[in-house]
Amino acid sequence: MSFYQDDYDFNQSRKRGRKSNFSFLNSIISAIVGGLVVLLLLPTFINNGFIDISPSTKPPTSEQGEQNQQTTQDSKGHTQVNVDVRTGIVEAAEKVKPAVIGVVNIQEQSSIWSRTTRTVEAGVGSGVVFEKKDGQAYIVTNYHVIANAKDVEIALADGTRIPAKVLGADQLTDLAVISVREDAVDTVAQFGNSTNLNPGEPAIAIGNPLGLEFSQTITVGVVSSGNRSIAQDLDGDGQADWETEVIQTDAAINPGNSGGALVNINGEVIGINSSKIAKSGVEGLGFAIPISDAKPVIEQLIEGGKVKRPYMGITPIDLAQVTSQERKEVLKLPTTVSNGIVLAEVSRFGPAGTAGLRRLDVVIKLDQLEIKSSSDLRKFLYKEKKVGEKMKVTFYREGRLMTADLTLTDFPTNEQ
Repeated sequence: MSFYQDDYDFNQSRKRGRKSNFSFLNSIISAIVGGLVVLLLLPTFINNGFIDISPSTKPPTSEQGEQNQQTTQDSKGHTQVNVDVRTGIVEAAEKVKPAVIGVVNIQEQSSIWSRTTRTVEAGVGSGVVFEKKDGQAYIVTNYHVIANAKDVEIALADGTRIPAKVLGADQLTDLAVISVREDAVDTVAQFGNSTNLNPGEPAIAIGNPLGLEFSQTITVGVVSSGNRSIAQDLDGDGQADWETEVIQTDAAINPGNSGGALVNINGEVIGINSSKIAKSGVEGLGFAIPISDAKPVIEQLIEGGKVKRPYMGITPIDLAQVTSQERKEVLKLPTTVSNGIVLAEVSRFGPAGTAGLRRLDVVIKLDQLEIKSSSDLRKFLYKEKKVGEKMKVTFYREGRLMTADLTLTDFPTNEQ
């Protein structure tokens, strides 16, 4: 029985195989015939509108934005596709761009031949319109953009020049505020928050690189770091006077961008472009003053024309610049003292002079903070202390450790 069954199954398999081969061949022939029919009828379907092969005009969307696409034909029947790209960066730039203007520094120049003077454009930077009220439009820029100016003008994108008034300037923070009549400008930029910037988030720089010819240029990069410190030598004596906290960005910043806006993806100003590192082989190192640090300075410049800071009445020199022989023979310092500031000058009627401090005293501590340099001293005074507050000074005089208490005052007008 089992043998028969096997034989039956074998014969049945042969029959199915012959039938399957015939069906497969039939399917192949049908597919070829059907394909030929479609190819022959395809032009007819297209011409009668049953099949549409024109490009889709539906705008694709993405996380970056959307594209509005329009198809037109020119006089010769050629198809033209116009694409309007809308991204967050485009919208943010459009929001702030009209509020960024040119700032022209006009100075007097003397001729040694004719002994006459004439006014010249000493430089061009950028500025950001941030407020309009009481008939005035207020513009923030850099101190170095308007430094030593006899007159200042703003330059609009259409080339219009308007006289401006300097309300106040502060060299330490490299900020200045100027004003023009309110109807001279239309758009006001909105200040954002620079305290919680994320490295890698978009950063848009808007300004006038290389002058007014390239006004309102937009460059795009990222926030490389939201918290950098750059040492500054303000008086050119070779030692750092101050450390400025800045935003680092790789968005291109060139001469003329100074005073312009650094903008986030929401179209808010997060920084005032200030400087860059310009060395051979170095790229993408630009810096902006954080807007959260700039706001209180701007307010003081509008209200009083200057920033109110505590004053000691001293001229400091870093002890690190003094030779070991001078430390021993002139200052008579213990060999264990390696950091501090030397009082090169003490104003007789200033807080330090009134408290008994003298020339060549070596200050090593203010209150409980160790002072290693002039930069440390200024940072402590300007960020931790206020005018009218008392402060304990620890110092060495001819090898003896001493202390003195003084009361900080405001800067005298002629020393501001």
